[in-house]
Amino acid sequence: MELDAQQRKMLAKHELLIPLLSKQIVAEAVGSTQLTPEQSEQAMVAWCKRRGMAVQQELLERHCKAHGIEQEDLRWQAELPVRIVLYGQEHFSHRAEQRFLQRKTQLDQVIYSLIRVQDPGLAQELYLQISGGESTFADLASEHSQGPEKSTRGIVGPTPLTQAHPKISELLRSGTDGQLFAPLRIDPWSLIVRRESLQPAVFNDRMKTMMTKELFDLWVNEELQRKLIGQ
Repeated sequence: MELDAQQRKMLAKHELLIPLLSKQIVAEAVGSTQLTPEQSEQAMVAWCKRRGMAVQQELLERHCKAHGIEQEDLRWQAELPVRIVLYGQEHFSHRAEQRFLQRKTQLDQVIYSLIRVQDPGLAQELYLQISGGESTFADLASEHSQGPEKSTRGIVGPTPLTQAHPKISELLRSGTDGQLFAPLRIDPWSLIVRRESLQPAVFNDRMKTMMTKELFDLWVNEELQRKLIGQ
């Protein structure tokens, strides 16, 4: 479907142009992807489950009427996630491992304990109590920490290693499990950090699927930019 200038302007005004163009790109790409009858049926069951609906013809017809669509449109919506997966496997999965290696440092997961206070003197005192075995990290975090980790007894994660502040990420990557680090100053906070565990990302089937989907999304975005530039 080609849009004239007035339609594009109206869609852009209501922030609908980019979503529509993206969906068009996806639809054109995966439109010829074939599903087996079993895959199609499983897709419909999954679609209904996500919406808390039973797979009953009456309910499906009611949904179509309420949303102004035909049964074939409904089946398209249900099958689309599967079509995307199959298309990605065919066109992008061969580059999934390369994508993983490029992204590995961003995919590594870490669990660490954290106490943040604004008083450097208090941070040093708490550090000495923990390192000397006088108090546990969890108890002191619950009592003294001034961030959201207070409610988790100091535990942060699992979370991507790169989501932490760069100085914290550097400590966690270079340290060992169970290592307690001396107070670190990142204004306005004094931080006490202990690495609990580092979980390096592994290229398995789940990761391959994730990287394939990322590559597909990148391709869609590239196609979108071409459409926008050429409008």
